[in-house]
Amino acid sequence: MSIFGKLAEFDCEGLVFCHDEATGLRAIIAIHDTTLGPALGGCRMWPYGTEEEAILDVLRLARGMTYKAAVSGLDLGGGKSVILGDPDRDKSGALFRSFGRYVETLGGRYIVAEDVGTSPADMESIRTETSHVVGLGGGSGDPSPFTALGVVAGMRACVEEVFGSPSLEGLTVAVQGLGHVGYELCRLLHGEGARLVVADLHFDAVRRAAVEFGAQPVEPGGILSVPCDIFAPCALGAVVNDKTVPNLRCAIVAGSANNVLAEGRHGEGLAERGILYAPDYVINAGGLIKVSDELEGYDEGRTRERVARIQDSVKNIIEISRKDGIPTNVAADGLALERLRAGQQHPRLTTTN
Repeated sequence: MSIFGKLAEFDCEGLVFCHDEATGLRAIIAIHDTTLGPALGGCRMWPYGTEEEAILDVLRLARGMTYKAAVSGLDLGGGKSVILGDPDRDKSGALFRSFGRYVETLGGRYIVAEDVGTSPADMESIRTETSHVVGLGGGSGDPSPFTALGVVAGMRACVEEVFGSPSLEGLTVAVQGLGHVGYELCRLLHGEGARLVVADLHFDAVRRAAVEFGAQPVEPGGILSVPCDIFAPCALGAVVNDKTVPNLRCAIVAGSANNVLAEGRHGEGLAERGILYAPDYVINAGGLIKVSDELEGYDEGRTRERVARIQDSVKNIIEISRKDGIPTNVAADGLALERLRAGQQHPRLTTTN
């Protein structure tokens, strides 16, 4: 793998490799684009099979954060970090403090938050070494509920387009992944009167959803072909790919996972099948909106209002898609790139000490 080649492919400003033998830290920070502001993005901890896999993941995730901030109207850039390791076995306060020291060396170009495999408690450990961290227990806290809230808002725009009404009552939603966001999404959908079909690698979470929400459990391998109105991917990315597109039996794909499409062309594949896709970085922006509000002084009411606007954002992208005859993912990318180009023409004011 050519590192500089990958930086060029993803149009990424830079990668920072972090290593600390004493704590076992092996991490990568990707700063994708700081045109609109400092790069804000979560820290994911995952047992990647190879270093190349981790590099590709962090590059894809960082680019998604740039686009997410841009289409959400935030004055932020996109970044992401990954820690190579098993979050169930390899965590320690010392490891996250060590990572925090690397974040501090970037001088505010990257602001870290939680992501898959990390928690507000881990962010507290990072905070002992740097102030460039959000999503803290004493700040806005866990962003997962607001990510789920935004997904529901985006779903309403989709079902209004497909079924003529924004109501989710009586619709069948297949939720893949019952982590922090996926489980909260199930709770909200149950409250809306939706019928749930769920799958997760951890059967305890599936059983709990069945008891609390009356969800129908299915095997992880079967969730992609379950007949449903909405397929909600809430686990890892690339679930919409060459193998899965032909097997989907849904009218809408709308969930909280990042990088749902393995490649951009799979958005066209969904459109050709008449499946409406809510671009992931648009519909799952609630968590980013929440933690970014900490930078202004966290206000929950203001945050809820901003997250609710995701419904209008998704509706706008659907309208552009219909008008221009392009897949929704292409419409969303166009909006993000338009805002970035505007930012390049009117650069941010900077000061030096």
